[in-house]
Amino acid sequence: MRVAFTGLLPALLLIMAFSARAGEASPPPVPLASTYQQGVALEPYWISEKLDGVRAYWNGQVFLSRNGNLYQAPNWFTAGFPDVPLDGELWMGRQRFAELSGAVRKRVPVHGEWRDIRFHVFDMPGPGPFYERYKQLQALVEKADSRYLKLVGQKPASTHPALMADLDRVVAKGGEGLMLKRRDSRYTAGRSEDLLKVKTYEDAEAVVVAHLGGKGRLKGMMGALKVELPNGRRFRIGTGFSDQLRARPPARGTRITFKYYGLTATGLPRFASFLRVRDDEPPEPSP
Repeated sequence: MRVAFTGLLPALLLIMAFSARAGEASPPPVPLASTYQQGVALEPYWISEKLDGVRAYWNGQVFLSRNGNLYQAPNWFTAGFPDVPLDGELWMGRQRFAELSGAVRKRVPVHGEWRDIRFHVFDMPGPGPFYERYKQLQALVEKADSRYLKLVGQKPASTHPALMADLDRVVAKGGEGLMLKRRDSRYTAGRSEDLLKVKTYEDAEAVVVAHLGGKGRLKGMMGALKVELPNGRRFRIGTGFSDQLRARPPARGTRITFKYYGLTATGLPRFASFLRVRDDEPPEPSP
């Protein structure tokens, strides 16, 4: 039985929910984060931990990925979830992304894997500023009374040194970073400064275009990946790989995430290092 919450579910989202059942959902129009830079006035923002999970959009009936594909959650997992859209992350815990990604992308869910997953909600589509939507989220999560539905905690931001101290504490515990959300922001699709990620490094995505052979100890294995950025520029990534991954590197065409520290004079990522294969999209429905 779903927890009803009237007044926030327009007809378009109802249509979206039913089309999702048929495997024809469009990508949900979600807000995306920009990168925090020192000097941004912090008083208008709230802070939360950046969860290293899988972004998921609960449309009131099913979970959708950012590309509009379905995550096949067991019915017992979503039992009691509100029948209104929620924006959040499927999460297993810190430093468990690979395990989580493998679980949520399966066409047939493995119940034992999903019992370790929680849906952490941090926003919801609807009118009004974020601080009002957050109050509604609190009420919805409490009313749902589901062990699998969690609310992401928020606290007011203050100064840059305090923000960096919070970042250090989260990273020391194995966390990825922090998020800043403008407390009076509207729920608007696309990238903006209403939502900022705060990390000790920057990250981006690229596509593998070639494997470069290793030398010395790495002879016979992959020494580096040649990758292509969305703008078409190519460069090499040679660090951040385990020996297991060097022996069986990501296939050409695979999308990966890498970290870096600013840009070189030519505009390429500086000190780029492999982070993970970005394989959090579920398979598209069969024709």
